[in-house]
Amino acid sequence: MNANSLRIALGLTYLLGTSLSLHAAEQPKQGGSLTWGVETEPSPFNPQLNGQSKAEVVLRSVWESLLARQPDGRFVPWLAERFEASEDGKSYRFTLRRDVTFSTGEKLNANAVAENFRHTQDAAYCAGSSLCAMGNRIASIETPDEQTLVITLKQAYSPFLSFAASLEILSPCSWHSTQLKSGGKEIAGTGPFILESYEKGQQVTFVKNPNYNWAPATAKHQGPAYLDRITYRFLPESSVRTGALLSGQVDVIEGISGNDAGEFKENEDFSYQHALNTGTPYSLFLNVEYGATQDVKVRQALLQGLDIDPILTSVYRGERTRAWGITSPIDPLYNNDLEGKYGNQPDEANKLLDEAGWQTRDGQGFRSKNGERLSIEVIQAQATVRDQRDVLLQAIQAQARQRLGVELKLRYVDSGTYTEVRNTGKFGSIANSNTETDGIDIENHYRPVKAGGSINYSRVNSPEINTWLDQAADTADLTQRRQLYSELQRYALPQQALAVPLYEPEDQIAAARYVHGVGFRSFKQMPENAYDVWLSDH
Repeated sequence: MNANSLRIALGLTYLLGTSLSLHAAEQPKQGGSLTWGVETEPSPFNPQLNGQSKAEVVLRSVWESLLARQPDGRFVPWLAERFEASEDGKSYRFTLRRDVTFSTGEKLNANAVAENFRHTQDAAYCAGSSLCAMGNRIASIETPDEQTLVITLKQAYSPFLSFAASLEILSPCSWHSTQLKSGGKEIAGTGPFILESYEKGQQVTFVKNPNYNWAPATAKHQGPAYLDRITYRFLPESSVRTGALLSGQVDVIEGISGNDAGEFKENEDFSYQHALNTGTPYSLFLNVEYGATQDVKVRQALLQGLDIDPILTSVYRGERTRAWGITSPIDPLYNNDLEGKYGNQPDEANKLLDEAGWQTRDGQGFRSKNGERLSIEVIQAQATVRDQRDVLLQAIQAQARQRLGVELKLRYVDSGTYTEVRNTGKFGSIANSNTETDGIDIENHYRPVKAGGSINYSRVNSPEINTWLDQAADTADLTQRRQLYSELQRYALPQQALAVPLYEPEDQIAAARYVHGVGFRSFKQMPENAYDVWLSDH
């Protein structure tokens, strides 16, 4: 077993052992209020337009999906009691539960769900998100009766069920609200909690939905939530979250730095859990259409010359897992062929840069050519700066200068500027990760921008990659899909160096000992909402 596999196994063992051992004999209790310190403030509060994976712990309190997923990825009933897929992979039939209502009192029926899917076809609504890419694949949306929804695609696309099953459903009245894009009380869901108040930059509070009685099969209980109220406080700094839990200002936190993990791991006053996410690892995606990274030798020099392991050890104190591929090692589509096969080869990297013509050095030691410095601007969206990624990027910046003579210029931007930069394509690299499953994360990053690659930050448009993606999308056979994505991986990384994988995103939860039921969503392994959480006396 390699180091990554061992860490994953130990992490999951620790997670399960912790959650099962604490107060195992106690029975869940009703009532009480919980305060949870979270790293990310949702922006916006519309779950369909929110691209922040870390915000899901908050958003899933209110909005739910047609199906849930077991740890092995199998789909199980939620708002839909069953589903069927046609043999040709083009048609999906969902039969909805009859007992579900939105918090507004509106009934969940086929027309209500259909309207959500129709909006994925509305460019004015979903522009800039991956929703439109999925909506463009839909040929028709039919409602044969009140409980049945039939979605037919223009052509077979095997990841579509993953999207359709997980789209968070908004109430019918939402589509007529002025809050539709931003989110708010008027954007209702079917979830176990109801939005009570929101203080921008501070906190959001939810109260129990007393009528809730349709939890998915993956939940630990049925009926309304145990808690009466939950408040999520927005605490973007890891040290502040840790201090708030240790001092009793909050009851639970998520997003724990490597430096702070030791505060909870061996402390009997707290529980501590961690688990890797699915999806694409946090990576530097290198733009093939602009600046110095247009040259494959420059891109290969970065991939081969950087030594990521000691940086991760220094920044995270051994609490994060090195990334090697295009998707997470817990993903069924993962292939470990590239583990340990590239990187930490500064001599080879410097030779590549010499061959690319960057042979001279300026007064500060940076490589230059024709009087121009070898400078690559790395864009990071401020909204997704988390988990000490700013510190990580600074360490990589320093190593690139010292080892390779390459200047990495770090630029943190707001959401508006981020969209503008992406649209213009004038950047050297964008740092990003993505938790989508079933190859959707790979599609998002490697499809041409105009063909649905909503976060194709390398801006690649390769006939080889497009063929592999098409073939993988056309089959539901997991073995075939894994093989096709493996070929794509070998081409995208060691051959074309479209990205420099850094580390596998993971989530951590620490809670006071009187807090029970906190844990991770099955399959994606991200912090689950507080539906199953209850409090013992303290």
